[in-house]
Amino acid sequence: MGSQYDTTHVYVASADVDPFVTSFLATFGGQSTKQVVATVTPTPSSTTSQLLQTPVGTVSLFGFKTGIPYPFGAERTGYLVTDMDTAITAARAAGADVIVSPFPDPIGRDAVIQWPGGVNMQLYWHTTPPAYAAFQTVPENRVYISPDRAATFIRSFVAFSHGKIASDDAHAPGIEIGRPNDTYRRIRIESTFGKMTVHVTDGHLPYPYGRELTGYEVTHLGDTLSKAKASGAKVLVEPYSSAGRDAALVQFPGGYIAEIHAVGGK
Repeated sequence: MGSQYDTTHVYVASADVDPFVTSFLATFGGQSTKQVVATVTPTPSSTTSQLLQTPVGTVSLFGFKTGIPYPFGAERTGYLVTDMDTAITAARAAGADVIVSPFPDPIGRDAVIQWPGGVNMQLYWHTTPPAYAAFQTVPENRVYISPDRAATFIRSFVAFSHGKIASDDAHAPGIEIGRPNDTYRRIRIESTFGKMTVHVTDGHLPYPYGRELTGYEVTHLGDTLSKAKASGAKVLVEPYSSAGRDAALVQFPGGYIAEIHAVGGK
């Protein structure tokens, strides 16, 4: 459907829902949909649910009041599709496992798929198609994967998304994964679903690298970090420059970690 319909799935404790909303929106702007309490899994559960829509990315926020049924909570993103059955067929054909078969939710249908290498995503279909404005900047899905599964993952996801490899750097600066004296392989993929950055590593990652799910592009990194800190977020990795970006890693109330970057050193 387009990148503006993709969401990062964020799970926080019930007590952290409001602090997270306040901090995230203060950092990036935008607004929240009305909070509802719903069952969003195929087995019994209860959670608050709301959509935080900002100019640089969208979050599906869940504050479960019950235990979280397996395997929910491990999916990183939700992609809206125009036809669930067609999407499931295409995902399987591209090499994905369907780890949660399609099930109804209050506004449509959902399923959870897993790509080679263990990358979980949710697919959505809405009974009434939404109409959202395009993002100011398109966020990137940040995937970490082993060299053993990188080629298979990339081939599978590109086939499913009808995307293209925008760049493939076998010697990207290691500072991007917290290892300034090393290099690693970085692949950037673009498709109708948005952007994806694939980090191919040996898994020797200093905290918090690999914990961030999404990278948000902003106009002025310093200004954004000031807003984040003023609203209760913590800067886990101070700004650094690499490959035409200034970037930092931030943790919001409730534990959600995000990469934030500005292009061109702003």
